[in-house]
Amino acid sequence: MATTKSATATKTKTAVKSSTSTRKAPAKKDAAKDLSDLFEDSLKDIYWAEKALVKALPKMMKNATNEKLKVAIEKHLGETETHVSRLEEIFESMGKKAQAKKCDAMQGLLDEGNSIIEETEPGTVRDAGIIAAAQKVEHYEIATYGTLAAFAKILQESEPLKILLKTLEEEKKCDELLTNLADINLNSKAV
Repeated sequence: MATTKSATATKTKTAVKSSTSTRKAPAKKDAAKDLSDLFEDSLKDIYWAEKALVKALPKMMKNATNEKLKVAIEKHLGETETHVSRLEEIFESMGKKAQAKKCDAMQGLLDEGNSIIEETEPGTVRDAGIIAAAQKVEHYEIATYGTLAAFAKILQESEPLKILLKTLEEEKKCDELLTNLADINLNSKAV
């Protein structure tokens, strides 16, 4: 009897799983219809993300105690302001108005960064947490700019492609710098 119940439960779970996985979610009215639409929508998303980061980085810098970390954040703030301007250039080169669309992923990462600041004492532990939060942001940006560059290449958007690749390299360098700061200075002191 127990075997029959178990087999029936397994069949039911499998049936439910397969019926929900094959159903397509309905698209929004303004959903992207082609790669060009998806590219533009993704640009709006990262534009919002970069603008939000410009507002968030000063708080991270204020709460950091390590001078090298403060300098790295300040430098990246300047780069991020440039990234916002570059995105505006991309929109302009495409004949579009620069528009931001809330980026839920960046909002979540920034919320997590704020939580780390609130949940750690000032000093090396908080600095290590700030680096961890900043690297999560950098990894998100690296993935986004890499994807956007791939889209631009396929869409033969040569000017946006150049700009996106330049920003992608800066994001990678920032991530490298944060890794070096964590490895050399902070993580071992936070123990």
